[in-house]
Amino acid sequence: MKAFCSSIVSINVLYVIVNLTWYTAVFPLRLRWLFRLPFQETKLDSLTKQLERPAIAGVDPLDVISKVNLERANFDVVELLPRLKEGGAFVKFTHNQNVSLETIETAVKAYLKETRPHPWWAPFTRMRANRVQGKPWVEDLYSRLPSTRVKVEFLPPNPGETAAELSEEQLYSFFRRYGKLANIVPQPSDSKVLPRFAYVDFTAIRRAIMAKNCMHGYLVSEAEGGGKTGTVLRLSYEAKVKAHWIRDWIFGHPRIVIPALIAIAGAITVAVFDPIRTFFIKAHILGTFHITNNRIWRWFRAQAADLFTFRRRRDEDAGMQAIWSERNEDIEKIRTWLMETADTFIIVQGPRGSGKRELVLDQALKTRKLKLVIDCKPIQEARGDSATICAAAAEVGYRPVFSWMNSISGMIDLAAQGAAGVKTGFSETLDSQLAKIWNNTATALKQIALEGRSKDDKDAHMSEDEYLEAHPEKRPVVVIDNFLHKAQESNVVYDKISEWAARLTTANIAHVIFLTNDVSFSKSLSKALPDRVFRQISLGDCSPEAAKRFVISHLDADPAEAEAEVDGEKKLTPSQRRKDLVELDECINVLGGRLTDLEFLARRIKTGETPKRAVAQIVEQSASEIMKMYIFGMDDATRKWGPEQAWHLIRQLAQQDALRYNEVLLSSPFSSNGDAVLQALEQAELISIVSTNGRPQAIKPGKPVFQPAFRMLTEDRVLKARLDLAILSDQIKSENASIDKCENELKLLGELPRRPSEISGRIVWLLGKLKASQEKVEAFEMESAGLKKILQQEY
Repeated sequence: MKAFCSSIVSINVLYVIVNLTWYTAVFPLRLRWLFRLPFQETKLDSLTKQLERPAIAGVDPLDVISKVNLERANFDVVELLPRLKEGGAFVKFTHNQNVSLETIETAVKAYLKETRPHPWWAPFTRMRANRVQGKPWVEDLYSRLPSTRVKVEFLPPNPGETAAELSEEQLYSFFRRYGKLANIVPQPSDSKVLPRFAYVDFTAIRRAIMAKNCMHGYLVSEAEGGGKTGTVLRLSYEAKVKAHWIRDWIFGHPRIVIPALIAIAGAITVAVFDPIRTFFIKAHILGTFHITNNRIWRWFRAQAADLFTFRRRRDEDAGMQAIWSERNEDIEKIRTWLMETADTFIIVQGPRGSGKRELVLDQALKTRKLKLVIDCKPIQEARGDSATICAAAAEVGYRPVFSWMNSISGMIDLAAQGAAGVKTGFSETLDSQLAKIWNNTATALKQIALEGRSKDDKDAHMSEDEYLEAHPEKRPVVVIDNFLHKAQESNVVYDKISEWAARLTTANIAHVIFLTNDVSFSKSLSKALPDRVFRQISLGDCSPEAAKRFVISHLDADPAEAEAEVDGEKKLTPSQRRKDLVELDECINVLGGRLTDLEFLARRIKTGETPKRAVAQIVEQSASEIMKMYIFGMDDATRKWGPEQAWHLIRQLAQQDALRYNEVLLSSPFSSNGDAVLQALEQAELISIVSTNGRPQAIKPGKPVFQPAFRMLTEDRVLKARLDLAILSDQIKSENASIDKCENELKLLGELPRRPSEISGRIVWLLGKLKASQEKVEAFEMESAGLKKILQQEY
C-alpha cells in the first residue's frame, strides 16, 4: 500500500444515505441515541467494529471501492474511519500522480450510479459519495448530533486578517451540489455577533451531513469571493428548534383548538360525570342514602316511640283525617289514573292552603315508593344562573354540579370570540344547563322503571318501550309542586320543566302530577302537550261540616288530655269541655273552608281564645295584609294594577258575594286593559275568577276570609274616603277629557262656512254628551267635597 498522502485532497468520504424510519443496518441515523448513553470508548469502538463487518452491514464501503474500475481510477485505500452518529465513513486513500482526484471521484460516482448499491435495511436509498474539499473535524461530542440546518461561519485563514462574508448566491453555489436546499438565512446586518455566519437549511438530513463533512475547513479563494486573504468556512450542526411552538400553535389556531377542547370536555362529561350523576339521581329517588331508610335508624325510632312523641305532626294528621273523608273520591281518582296507560298530565289545581301537596303525597301516593318531588319554588326564587342550576340539581339529587364553570366558560367564550371572530359555543346558557339536569333525571327514571325486569318474565321478549307501556304500575311518579310560582318573572324554568314532563309521559317513562295555584296552567302546559286532554282535579274550600270536624279534630288531638281520668272516669275531651264551641258554626261561616285559616283558628282556640275572638283576629290580620299587599305596600312599577282598581273590587265585594265579570270591565277603573288587570289580581290571590265553559263569568274573593276583611276595610271611614276620593279624581279626569273632545269637535263644526243639515244630529248628540258629562263632573265634585271634609275632620 502506498504511503498516505498528507494533502487534504487525499481524504475522501463515502456516505450511506439512511432514512430515519429504518432502525437496523449499518450506520442508521437512528443509532445516534447511543452517543447519549454513558458508553466507554472501548465499548463503543468494539460496537463500531462489529457493525463494520460485511456480514452485518448492508453495504461495505471497502467492498464497493474495490470494485471500481482501476483502469479509470487507480487508487489504494489506507484507512476506513466510520462515523456512527453521522451514518457514514471517511475513506483515506492514495493514488498515482497520473490520476487526478476528479477522475477518481468521477469513477466512484459513475460506479455507484450504475450499480446503485443499497443497504438491505433501506432498499430505496442508494449509497452516495463525495470528495472532501475541506479539513473535516472528526469528533465524538454526543450533544452535537446532525440536523438539517448547518451553521456556516466565516473565519480568516490567519489571526489578524479579515474574512469576507459570503452572499446567499455564493453559498448556494458551494452547497447546492450536496443536495436540495430549503433556505439560506444570512446573519442580520445589525447583529454584532462575531464571527459573521449564515444558516443553510437542507431538505434532508443526509445532505446536510455530507455538506458539513466535505466543506468544513474549506478555504474560499479570492477568485471564489473569499477576499484578498481568503475565507475559511467552519461548519457545525444547528438544532432547528422553534421555542414555544406548541403554545404558539394553540394560540394561533383557536378555531381548531377551542372546538377540540369542547369536544374533549364533552366526551369526559358524557363518559365520566354523566354515569355518576345518574347514580346519584337514582339514589335520591330510591332513598339509598336517606337515614330514615336505614334499618338501624328505624329500629331505634321504634324503640324510642314511647319516649318521644311528635305532637305537632299528630295534630296535623288528626285534623287532615276529617278532610280526607270528604276528598276520598279525588284520592281514588288519582290512584286509578296512575294505573292506566294514558300518556297525559295529571293536574291538581287549587288555591294556596287547599291541601294539594298533602292530598297527593300523603294520601294518593302513600304506598308508592318510587316518587320524585320537584319543588319549583326554590328554583324560581333563586337569583342568578348559578343559583338556579344548583337549586334544580338539589331537587333531583344531581351531583357533582359545576355551576361556577358557567361564568368562567362565558369569559373564555368572550375571549375566544375576540380572537377568532366567531362564537365558539364553549359557554352554556341556563337553558342548556337545565336540559342536562332533566335529561340525566329522565335516564335515571327509566333505569328505575326497568329494574324489575328479568329474563324469566313472560314479557321478556318485549322491548323497553313496549314493557313500560304495558306496565304503567312500574313507572315512577314525578310530582312537580308549586308549578307556575311567580311565573310572571321568568318562564324559562317552567318551559323546560313542561317540555321534560311531556317527554316523560309520551315515552311512558313516568307519571307526572302537577300541583299548581295558577288557574291559567293550561296555557303553559298546552305548549308541551298540545294534542292531549289533561286529567284535572280542582280543589276548593272544604264544606262547613268538614271544616268543623277539622277544627274539633285539632282540639282533641292531644292523647294525654283525652285519656286523663278523674275519680276513675275518663276526662272529657277538650272540645267537650269548651262551652264556647257553640260559636263555631257561625265562625266557620265567616271564615270559610280554607285549610290554612282553619288550622290557624284551631291553634288560637287551643291557646284559650273564644272562636269569635279568634275569627276577629284572623279577619283583622287579613285586612292588614290586603292593605299592605294590594293597596299601599307595593311599588307601582312592580304591579299591574292600581290602588283604585283594587279598592273598587274590595268595595263591591264587601256588599256582594260575587260580581259579574263583564260588568266589572264596564266600570271606569277597568275601562282600559281590564282583562290583564283582573288576571294579575287573580294571580296575586285578591280575587278568584269563576269560569263557565272557558268563559270568565264571575268574580269572587280570593279567600273566604277576605269578604269579612273587605267589609272591615269599607267600614273605615278615613280609608274609604281617601280611596273613594282617588277613584272620583280619576272619574273627573275621564269626564273632563270627554268634555274636551266634545268641545273641540263642536269648535271644528262651528268653523265650517256653511252648516249642512246633515251635521245637525251630530251637534245635538255632542251637546247632549257634553251636558251629561258636565252633570257627572258636578256630582263627582260634590261627592269629593264631602269626602275631603271627612279627611279634614277625622284621623
